[in-house]
Amino acid sequence: MKPDFLYLHGFASSPASQKARFFRQKLEAEGCRLEVPDLAQGDFENLTITAQLHVIERLAAGRPLVLIGSSLGGYLAALYAARHPEIERLLLLAPAFGFARRWTAALGPEADQWKQKGYRMVYHYGEGRFLPIRYALIEDGLRYEDQPSVSQPVLIFHGLRDSIVPPSVSAEFARLQPNVRLELVDSDHDLLDVLDRIWARARDFLLASSTC
Repeated sequence: MKPDFLYLHGFASSPASQKARFFRQKLEAEGCRLEVPDLAQGDFENLTITAQLHVIERLAAGRPLVLIGSSLGGYLAALYAARHPEIERLLLLAPAFGFARRWTAALGPEADQWKQKGYRMVYHYGEGRFLPIRYALIEDGLRYEDQPSVSQPVLIFHGLRDSIVPPSVSAEFARLQPNVRLELVDSDHDLLDVLDRIWARARDFLLASSTC
């Protein structure tokens, strides 16, 4: 049985992201099908890690998927794969391991203000405007492990100039798990300027389980 491919976009992004469109084009050229769900399901304000994992579970339906995840989507891919051994392999792009803990630490006192108020405004890149996000995202996120233990083959690309998720986060993940290969590239968090290089390095890895 050949696996399908599922792309998981990052926080405050959407299925129309440049990276999602890039991988869809590349995989369709190989005769493969890539699904790109809206992980917020139209309700960004009430977004949680658990709700996004449920979106993935409904789409996966027990199939042997290959997951491609960007930033928060990369963390979600690892969380899901750790709980679902039928997942074939993972390609992670600047994965935001420890999302909730790292974000609240970076915010400092602002995290307490967010908790007290119940929500904060963040810029949503997919919508092109500021939208509210509830603190439930953090409360729910803190229930999950920072670095999921996955058994599947994992390939990570992380930018050396990433100011949002330090490359050391991926380096620690790779150090702890021998099935993980990490490639550091001269780029920032978005990795948009190295997508062709990433595809050239990741193509065989992605298609290794497929007969697309």
